Amino acid sequence: MFSRTSACSGRCIDAPVCYDFSMVSFSQPNGLRKQPALKALQEVQEEIYRQLHLLLPDAMTYHDSLVSRVAGSPELRLEVIERHPYTTFMRLTYRFGAHDDRTYAPDAHIRFYHDAHLAEATSFNTGQGCTRTAHPSYPAKQLLQRAWRRNRALDRWLDYLLRQGHSVVTMKPARRSIQEWAAESTVLAGTG
Repeated sequence: MFSRTSACSGRCIDAPVCYDFSMVSFSQPNGLRKQPALKALQEVQEEIYRQLHLLLPDAMTYHDSLVSRVAGSPELRLEVIERHPYTTFMRLTYRFGAHDDRTYAPDAHIRFYHDAHLAEATSFNTGQGCTRTAHPSYPAKQLLQRAWRRNRALDRWLDYLLRQGHSVVTMKPARRSIQEWAAESTVLAGTG
């Protein structure tokens, strides 16, 4: 009735289902089988840069707030937080709900390095978007693991967005930024 997986070790002869636990590590508290290498992290950041180029139109040069609408998907918002000659700091998020019930998730803060052709996720939390994530006294191993998790999550989400149909073609200038929506909601809540 049940078939064994191709990775079956044969230790589950009497069991109706064979579970492959080779992808799960119970020996390390972070769930990673091995320490992610800096080179592998850099490769993920290069892929994020490439995926963002497929998503971001040239209009990003002139507009700080962009929106993409695709059938069957929540509204995708991109806000430019800071612009510098070689770096752009942005926020990429879905907008759920309408009017006062608006929520934004996942809330990815991304640093886009134009000259190095890299992009990295700095956080997935509104409150942590601009906080310090590194310091000489912080343990390097944990910093690398956190950066690996954030960037792999962004890499997977960007891949999902592109498969949904979000692209340079669907990303258009937004009428209002997320901050303008929030300010308007606050004013309306105060008058109601």
